Amino acid sequence: MDTATQILVIIVSVLLSMVLIVTIVVLVLIAKLVKEIKRVVAKAENIAESASHLTEIVRDASGPLAIVKVVRNIIKAVKK
Repeated sequence: MDTATQILVIIVSVLLSMVLIVTIVVLVLIAKLVKEIKRVVAKAENIAESASHLTEIVRDASGPLAIVKVVRNIIKAVKK
């Protein structure tokens, strides 16, 4: 091989190794991002479940609370 070919081979080799290093770094960053997204999604699911549970509690308690309000209003009406 002549000198120009050797120089081109060296340049291409260096560029390919740089691309390989950059690709590895990008893949590591993507893996960290996916892990963080999974954590956020799990937290959001937990919040949604808590909100659903709270809604059930409020719905179940609304009946007895309505009865208490009616009794309270009757007592207030009688006291007047």
